[in-house]
Amino acid sequence: MKKYLKKILVGFGVLLLLVLGFGLFFNYYWIDAELPKIINERNKSPYYITYKNLHVSLLSSSIKASEIVLVPKASLADSIHKKGIYATVESVEVNNVSLWNLIFSDRIKASGIVVNRPKVTLYKKDEKKIDYSKSIGADVVEPFGKIISVSSVKLRNGDVTILYPKNEKPMLRASNVNIELDGIGINDAQLKRKVPFSYETYAFTCDSVFFKPNIFYHVKTGRIETKNNGFTLHDLEYLCDMDRKTFVRSIASERDLYNIKVKKLSLDDLSWGFREDDSMFVHSKTVRLDRVNANIFRDKRKTDDLRKKKLYNALLRELKFDLRIDTLAIRNSILEYEEQVNDVAPGKLRWSPFNLTALHIYSGFEQKKLPDVRIFIEAKFMDVAPLKADWRLNVLDKSDGFRIVGSIKNFPVERLAPFSKPYINAIGEGVLDEVYFDFRGNDNGAKGTFGVNYDDLKFTIYKKKDRNKKNKLLTAVAGIFVKKDSDEKVKKAEIEVEREKDKSFYNMFWKSIAEGLKKIMI
Repeated sequence: MKKYLKKILVGFGVLLLLVLGFGLFFNYYWIDAELPKIINERNKSPYYITYKNLHVSLLSSSIKASEIVLVPKASLADSIHKKGIYATVESVEVNNVSLWNLIFSDRIKASGIVVNRPKVTLYKKDEKKIDYSKSIGADVVEPFGKIISVSSVKLRNGDVTILYPKNEKPMLRASNVNIELDGIGINDAQLKRKVPFSYETYAFTCDSVFFKPNIFYHVKTGRIETKNNGFTLHDLEYLCDMDRKTFVRSIASERDLYNIKVKKLSLDDLSWGFREDDSMFVHSKTVRLDRVNANIFRDKRKTDDLRKKKLYNALLRELKFDLRIDTLAIRNSILEYEEQVNDVAPGKLRWSPFNLTALHIYSGFEQKKLPDVRIFIEAKFMDVAPLKADWRLNVLDKSDGFRIVGSIKNFPVERLAPFSKPYINAIGEGVLDEVYFDFRGNDNGAKGTFGVNYDDLKFTIYKKKDRNKKNKLLTAVAGIFVKKDSDEKVKKAEIEVEREKDKSFYNMFWKSIAEGLKKIMI
């Protein structure tokens, strides 16, 4: 019995010595000599990775590295022309590491990785707009897929910047980014797709984003939150970086200048991604925009843009991806349109508050039958007159047919002065008690019924050379030809206008209104 016990103890001692020997080998040779080579020299990515501290635990099968620096290998030969990713990371924790893979391959395999406080700068290859699928696949996912394979990634408190290569000005900057991805899969086929990896669930938050897509505009946001089936964005801005004069000098033909702010944007029951054929889909039950403040400016003195302007049917029908928004809701908003026709101030129209509900905003992508798009608008025209409109169209109607029915009530005509005085050098007085319109149309034009009930209407026309002085002759002529009232009843007229195809839907709509006013009042 003692002999067997002695053999067992000897065997156990030998085993213990082997384990200790392996541990010493692992710690003093492999960790100090081999692991740095795997991470740095022998990694098959185009990046060098260095770190200050490295701790490997056999007991918990984990690796933790701190004060990490990542640079492209090419930068060592060319320090002037920067391309690719440069990063510093406070620490990286790799959990449930496969020791077998760690020792016998040049790739780390683990269940998860946690990246703390990364500061990442990506230098674009050229000045062209970034191709997100190719850049993410080639510059980010594929290189690190050659270093480490994990099923979950957590990135905490990161900052990301994408710079233009020539002037190193930011194209994109995201602050305090937090990401969680679970169920990650990467393979050669996946790397060729729009999203170069697969995942089961995701969560993303970010304190702010700055994005400059071109020389004219920038996009800026406050906090962003999205998780699997919802998306919320605060304090969105889409603003022009040029003043109006500079913008107009910079364009060859007429173009709208936009300045838009949105207090909150949210998408409910969101589902998005790419199918196996790489076609994109975006589905949401409700998209809501709260407190939009939109100003649109156009200088009509520029050369006309003679390209055809598509109606909304065609714009949605020709989208190259599957879009499905069941309800679009714009609430408590302000819409302004300004148009410059001369050297004085632009004419200005305003709708405040402005509320819109649109149903069935679907693209025509791979669709054979779709419900009508229904758009309901409630607003106050020039801040005072209740306006309602019911607008209907079908995306698959290749004639681009539509019907729009609506009304304006109790509008004091003098409130139109911010538009009429700069635009036609005239100011009106009186009240439009009721205005009704029912127009049907398509890509060729519009026709329908226009009606108005008005009281005590008159116009004052001003001199061209001195816009503050009344032109008595023209004012008197206007008084002769303009009928002052509608005899306390709604007067109706049938209108028909031809669409100028280089102009927008709204140009055709306002032409229809103007045609009705002319027929009734003159």
